[in-house]
Amino acid sequence: MEILRVENLTKVYGSGTNSVKAIDDISFSIEKGDFVAITGASGSGKSTLLHTLGGVDKPTKGKVYVGGQDIYAGSDDQLAIFRRREVGLIYQFYNLIPVLNVRENMTLPVLLDGRKVNEQKLDELINMLGLKGCERQLPNQLSGGQQQRVSIGRALMNNPSIVLADEPTGNLDSKNSHDILELLKFFNREYKQTLIMITHDESIALQAKRIMSIGDGRIIRDERL
Repeated sequence: MEILRVENLTKVYGSGTNSVKAIDDISFSIEKGDFVAITGASGSGKSTLLHTLGGVDKPTKGKVYVGGQDIYAGSDDQLAIFRRREVGLIYQFYNLIPVLNVRENMTLPVLLDGRKVNEQKLDELINMLGLKGCERQLPNQLSGGQQQRVSIGRALMNNPSIVLADEPTGNLDSKNSHDILELLKFFNREYKQTLIMITHDESIALQAKRIMSIGDGRIIRDERL
């Protein structure tokens, strides 16, 4: 079952002689429950592509469909609702709110959406992520690996259609990198969570089910492993 489809996606920054085409007429689709790694050199357009897929950065032209919905067809308010409900974002540097504790950071997307927190789901995620006992701690009281676990929990609280991870292990040591990757693979495998992950690490990319490589804003490699 198709969860994501991209048609002739293009993103241009600037104008005239100063314009830069970060994404150049890309088209592809992704099945529900897939695990796709996106690789490419710095400046290849992979982060721009990820942000465009997640409704963070509007394309210059082209379409992005998630669950059959053209995510850029509606208003800015509708796009904001889509981001909160259908996309889980995981960043390299965690992007946690420093004055909020673990529970508060994980439940923030639900509260921003004006909905009641599912306490059972929250407790299950905290246990699965190995954060039991850390619920009231602030981000600066946590290790890098723990902070990334909180970021994963926050991304999963709304049961999003897709999880987009931008170099999720790039700021971690080898042990924590391994642990975080295993967690993401667990949620992909056991809960059929669709995962699209940017990585510069070939060994990590090879653990995905599909690798897409980006160069100069275009797909230069797309293979299923």
